[in-house]
Amino acid sequence: MNLDPILSETLDAATKGYPLSSRALPISALGAQRWSVLAGDLPLPLAVIRDSALAHNHAWMRDFTASTGVLLAPHGKTTMAPQIFAQQLAAGAWGITVANVQQLGICVRFGVRRVIMANQLLGAAEVGTVIRLREAHPDLEFHFLIDSQAQLTAIESIAAAQPMSRKLTALVELGVPEGRTGARTFDEALAVARAVAASKAVALSGLECYEGLQVKGDSGRDEIVVAGLMRRVHDVALACDRERLFAGPSIILSAGGSAAFDIVARDLPMKLSKPVLTILRSGCYVTHDSGFYNRMLEGVKARSGAAWQSRPGLQPALEVWSRVQSCPEPGLAILTMGKRDASFDLEMPIASKRYRPGTDAAPQSVPASWKIANMNDQHAYLRFSVDGDTAPQVGDLVGCGISHPCTTFDKWRALFTVDDDYRVTGAIRTFF
Repeated sequence: MNLDPILSETLDAATKGYPLSSRALPISALGAQRWSVLAGDLPLPLAVIRDSALAHNHAWMRDFTASTGVLLAPHGKTTMAPQIFAQQLAAGAWGITVANVQQLGICVRFGVRRVIMANQLLGAAEVGTVIRLREAHPDLEFHFLIDSQAQLTAIESIAAAQPMSRKLTALVELGVPEGRTGARTFDEALAVARAVAASKAVALSGLECYEGLQVKGDSGRDEIVVAGLMRRVHDVALACDRERLFAGPSIILSAGGSAAFDIVARDLPMKLSKPVLTILRSGCYVTHDSGFYNRMLEGVKARSGAAWQSRPGLQPALEVWSRVQSCPEPGLAILTMGKRDASFDLEMPIASKRYRPGTDAAPQSVPASWKIANMNDQHAYLRFSVDGDTAPQVGDLVGCGISHPCTTFDKWRALFTVDDDYRVTGAIRTFF
């Protein structure tokens, strides 16, 4: 990948979190400044990524996929950060997953050449852009989802008006009742697969499903539900293979959010008449979190055997730091961060660290009673037990883990990377 355009991009104080009095600098020069979050060199609130945790998570998922024999196309929508895409590919990822054609364009721009779009391709502008990108980049392998003959007809109509040297490639999506997209029945999925196989514009490259919305954290129930969906994929795959509907030298079977990817890795692989590429699309693993996915990981480890239970799991790499700006009443502190800065769609941020300038040598763990109870756009309400010296004070720095990294990344144009002493080592540029 070519990251030079990002590394040469200049940041200045118009970027949230950038030092207010610093001159504009290229991203490549930020680490040399040795700015310290704890010393107050950067304004708060501030989203940071801990280098050591990020490196650990890359290695963890590399080892997991290698041990289970599956491939990984991590969902790029989590970070929309080509610098992280490059790290994921360097750690062995097969490709990158995206949610829309704009995200595909970002991947192609910076050199990603294997992309799954885990969504339906529709619209003249979108289909036309995909065709032009594939014609301009013959080495681009791109697969999108299809779940209806109406979608196929629309794509064929648009494609007929544009020069194409090769067919588009699609994965038939299987859905679940009351879920999102995807063919709901075996017969519907097979009918779509037959139509794609007969198309002059689109070739059938495999099947896809998404189990994530069905996972609730009840391990026994989750095993039954996810395994059942994998069996449905197997049934359709066997039928398609018998009819020789799959084009190309291999067959893609893809699933896997970030909550039960172990069940997918165990149950989705199968043997067909051509080599099968089993591809997970987990995205949140890369920075993990301190809430929802941290709890889901316990189920993954428990189901994956003693070797995985005994080793360290994924680590929260993403934190949002803010300052106590007011203690207006007993048991309440107001922090300088809010919904503009940290995710809140699954649950509130999780207060985990406190640093008191002039007193603490390093960040300290906070008492279990500290809870973010609510957030406004720019403020967070930290509730705590009134217990003397452990109570927050005006001026304290508070580090929070988050629940659901996707909706924290999209709030920052750049996130600073830090070492274990919270000195800045660089910045990750996002493209939302």
